[in-house]
Amino acid sequence: MARIIVIGGGVGGLTTAMLLARDGNDVTVLERDPAPPPTSPDDAWYGWERRGVNQFRMIHMFLPRFREILEAELPDAVREFEDLGAIRFNPFEIIPAEITGGFQPGDERLTALTARRPVGETALARAAAKTANLEVRRGIAVVGLTTGDRNGVPHVTGVRTDAGDDLTADLVVDASGRRSSLPAMLTAVGARTPEEELEDSGFMYYGRHFRSPNGEIPPVMCGLLTPWGTVSTLTLPADNGAWGLGIITSAKDANLRALKDVDTWMRVWQALPLVAHWAEGEPVDGNQVAIMAKIEDRCRSFVVDGAPVATGVLPVGDSWACTNPSLGRGMSIGFIHAVALRDYLRDAPLDDAAGTAKGWHEMTQDTVDVWYRDTLSFDRHRLAEIDAGIAGEAYEPNDPSWEILKSMEHASGQDADVLRAFLRIAGVLDTAGEVLADAGLFEKVVGLGAGWRDAPSLAPSRKELLAIVAGSA
Repeated sequence: MARIIVIGGGVGGLTTAMLLARDGNDVTVLERDPAPPPTSPDDAWYGWERRGVNQFRMIHMFLPRFREILEAELPDAVREFEDLGAIRFNPFEIIPAEITGGFQPGDERLTALTARRPVGETALARAAAKTANLEVRRGIAVVGLTTGDRNGVPHVTGVRTDAGDDLTADLVVDASGRRSSLPAMLTAVGARTPEEELEDSGFMYYGRHFRSPNGEIPPVMCGLLTPWGTVSTLTLPADNGAWGLGIITSAKDANLRALKDVDTWMRVWQALPLVAHWAEGEPVDGNQVAIMAKIEDRCRSFVVDGAPVATGVLPVGDSWACTNPSLGRGMSIGFIHAVALRDYLRDAPLDDAAGTAKGWHEMTQDTVDVWYRDTLSFDRHRLAEIDAGIAGEAYEPNDPSWEILKSMEHASGQDADVLRAFLRIAGVLDTAGEVLADAGLFEKVVGLGAGWRDAPSLAPSRKELLAIVAGSA
C-alpha cells in the first residue's frame, strides 16, 4: 500500500483519489477551498463556494465517456449522481427513427449522465466520503513541496501546507487543475522548468442556466455545440429539469461584448431558430450572464531531454493539459488519465522514481495526448473561421483534417452511420482517427459531405447579428 497525496479536490482530484484508494492505496486529498459539499442540488448550485474553480457555475456537461468510466469503475458514484437528479441523455432516444434507423446495439454508449458542475461534484464528494482508505481534507492549501535528492534530481517526499505543516507521502499526484502551480513549486525546490506549450484559446463565453416547470429538457433540434457564423452556441442538458446555454465568441470581437447584458443576450439567442426555444425556461442564475474569458490551451511535459525534472510527483488531468472547454472534453479526458494512472501504478515500482516518472510521461502520450491535440486543432480552426467571418472573408485553411471534419458534420445530417460516428467523437468514445479508419465510413463522409460549403445557413449574417446586438434589428 502506497501513501499518496492528491492535490485538489475537484472532479479530477476526487475521481483520481477514489480510483487509487479503491486499489488499496492510502490516499489523502488536500483541497484549498474550505466549504464542505452541500446536502441538496439547490444548496450546491446556490450556496457552495468554490473560489478555486473560476468556471464552477459556468455551463458544463459530463459526456458519454465520463459516464461509461463512472459506471465501470465507480458505480456507487453513479447512484449519487442519480440521487441528486442527474439525467441520462442520449440523442438517439429523441432523434426520429426515420433518421437514425431506430435505436441499435452500441447506441447505448452515446448516453451521457450529466448535471450542472456543482451538482456533479457534490455527487463525487459523497462517493468519496464513503470510500475506504480515502480522506478528503478541505481548507488546506498546498504551497510547496518537500524534497530529497536522487542522483541530482529533486525527489518529492511530500507537501507543505499554508499552515506550515509538512505531510509526507510515497507519491504526490497533482490534480489541482487549470490553475496548478506545480511548475512553480518544482522550480522553487531546484528542479528544471517543465516544458510548456501555452496560448490563449481566444474564446469568450457568455452563459446562462434555465429550468423547466415540468422537469423536461427542451427538444433538441441541432447539435449541442452549433456554429452560427461568427458565434457558436452550447445547449447542455443538466439535472433536475435544468440546462445550460452558452454563446461563444472570439475574445477579439468587441462588438459582441454587449452579450454580458441579459437583454442583449436574449435578443441574440432568440434570433437563432434551432435553439431559441431553449431560453423559454425559468432562469436559475438570476438576472445575469456568467462570463468566462482568457482561457488557456496549455500542455506541460515534466520529462525534458529524456529525463524527469523531478521525481515523486505526477500530474493528472488539467494539471498536465487543458483546453478551451467548448467541446466539454476536459472532465472525460481527465477521467481517462486517472484510470491510466491507477493502472500504471499497479506495476510501476515507486522505488525506481526516475523510471516511474518517465513511464508516466510515456503512458500519458499513449492514452490522452491524442485527445488534447485533436481538441487544440479544432479550437484553432474554429477561432480562425470566426475571425475570418468577422473580416467578411471565407475561411480556407487548406488543411485536410478541417475539410474532413466539416464534411463529416454536414454528412451526419444525411446518414445515420456518419451521425453515430460523429457523436462517438463528440462523446470522447472514439478519436477521429479511429472512426475514419473505417474505409466505408470515410467514403460516405467524403461523398455526402463534399457540399458543406454550399449548404444553406440559418445563421444571421454578420450585419444582421450586429443589428440584433445593437437592438436595431
